[in-house]
Amino acid sequence: MSTASRDAKCDDKHEKDETQAQRIIQTANLEALGLSQLTERNLSTFKIICGGWNICNSWAGIVGTLAIGIAQGGTVLLLYGIVIALVAIGCCTSTLVELSSCRGQYHWTSTLSPRKASRVLSYCCGAVNIFSWISISAGVTILPAASYDNPEYESQRWHYFLIYQAANIIILLYNVFAVRRTSWIHDLGFVVSLTSFLAILVTCLALSPQRQTSEIVWTTFTNKSGWPSNGIAFLTGLINLNYVYAGIDGAVHLAEECSNPSTAVPYALMSTLIIGFATSFPFVIAMLYTMTDMDSVTSASVPIYEIWIQATRSGAVATFFVCLLAIIAFFALNGCQQTASRLTWAFARDDALIMSKFLSRIHPSLQVPVYALIANAGIVFIIGCIYLASSTAFNALIGTGLILQQVSFMFPVALLLYRRRSSTYLPPSRRFRLGWLGWVSNVMTIAFGVITLVFYCFPAEFSVSGGNMNYSVVVIGTMAVFTLINWFMHASQSYEGPRLPAGLTQS
Repeated sequence: MSTASRDAKCDDKHEKDETQAQRIIQTANLEALGLSQLTERNLSTFKIICGGWNICNSWAGIVGTLAIGIAQGGTVLLLYGIVIALVAIGCCTSTLVELSSCRGQYHWTSTLSPRKASRVLSYCCGAVNIFSWISISAGVTILPAASYDNPEYESQRWHYFLIYQAANIIILLYNVFAVRRTSWIHDLGFVVSLTSFLAILVTCLALSPQRQTSEIVWTTFTNKSGWPSNGIAFLTGLINLNYVYAGIDGAVHLAEECSNPSTAVPYALMSTLIIGFATSFPFVIAMLYTMTDMDSVTSASVPIYEIWIQATRSGAVATFFVCLLAIIAFFALNGCQQTASRLTWAFARDDALIMSKFLSRIHPSLQVPVYALIANAGIVFIIGCIYLASSTAFNALIGTGLILQQVSFMFPVALLLYRRRSSTYLPPSRRFRLGWLGWVSNVMTIAFGVITLVFYCFPAEFSVSGGNMNYSVVVIGTMAVFTLINWFMHASQSYEGPRLPAGLTQS
């Protein structure tokens, strides 16, 4: 046997031994927390990277907000807003990378909190995170319906409602009965997404009969929102670009099903951030250059369909692209349902929710949290019924997803700053270290969270009416009421919150 062959075999053996060691450590960490490993660790590093990407699908996520972005800030908002989103969410993501452990934000909040405040703060963070993921899931569920358009007749709201509920039920059944036998689904979604991105990008640029000038693409600021201040119009419009990274913390909540989470989760978070910008930024540039009539786009029922009609001069091609988007939406919804259910299950496992006894169960043969999946899908179903009654109320519900996501980041980050980034909580031996940049990332995360809380609750248009009012504050208030009811009826007596026992490393 050659020296090269022996070296290669040694490297493979070392990698397998290291992965096995990491699995033992992760199981020991859970046992030290008073928990047991109930799920199979069947997600490799590549699979969890693919899973994290499928949830965000940044270039596809921005498709539904292009027209709104044009109205609220023009091409300037779309292009430079993506860069701002990269910096802001990049700071949040880098902080999550440093904190990556066996669970998520509420776990870190519990660990970093003063002991007297630990239960309340971690409970609030967990509740915020669950509501965030349910809202994001509902927003993704509507995407297949939003892709539906038939120029032959006017679509009715109940058409979208039926497509929404069908998508919700189909993905629920898949996650209950098939997800364990088809772990390759995330890989397939990753390939389909990036292949579709390249196909659409190249086709639009190749077939476009004429292009916008660079001056229009890079310098046009349009304020059709009615806000007297362009700054306010820009900041309220940022929510449309923030959808590029909706659900970026998804990989964190799949960590217990990953074979080597201390390495895979940080890689998944950073790869989602980088690939997201590398796809969404050139995608928006290409769409803006090939768009010939912005007014037609902003007034169209499916704006991206109108953009592709203008770019390709072919209804068949545009329809095919919309079908690709619908397929990608199903992959995204699958990732959202899977992630949200794992978060609900983990929170119930700490006895934080009413009916935790059922929500914390893993089905012995299916190896998935069936009750958590059904509960989340049931809430998404109810949100769909709200859409049937009022699209304004529905939009307010799904719009809170990004706000609550950012708030869930703020909890552990604020406490990390309170702890002065102590080595007790950020051991020098951790795999990923930011150094002094950690302070910058933490402060930026808090600052962006404040901006989100304020400006994402503003109405998109200054002339407010019942139809265009932003009811996010009302929705968040309602969620707070449910959170308090659950606390006083159940969690205050049973929830202790996860703590980090002495001597237990976060790796």
